[in-house]
Amino acid sequence: MKKDEIKEQINSIIRDEIQDVINEYVDSKEESEKSGLGFVESESDKELKINVNSNAIKKVIKDYKKIKKYMKSPLYQVKKMDGSESVVTKLMKEIEDT
Repeated sequence: MKKDEIKEQINSIIRDEIQDVINEYVDSKEESEKSGLGFVESESDKELKINVNSNAIKKVIKDYKKIKKYMKSPLYQVKKMDGSESVVTKLMKEIEDT
């Protein structure tokens, strides 16, 4: 698994989280406009707050580092040569399918 692919996955997770927050913000604005409430906007309504789960990001980075360490090991090279390696191969197939 390449570093760029991991970065892409992390960025995808972050983009999804941001998009969800934006959608919720827009939906709440539309609902308040329909109800006729909130004639005066407060300063806090003008700011968009985004919550990104840092634990999920940390887990992805930790898994990435473990896989990179495994890929540098002689055990990985031996398993790759005899065709019994499954960890990285499985991940690469998942990436190709998406």
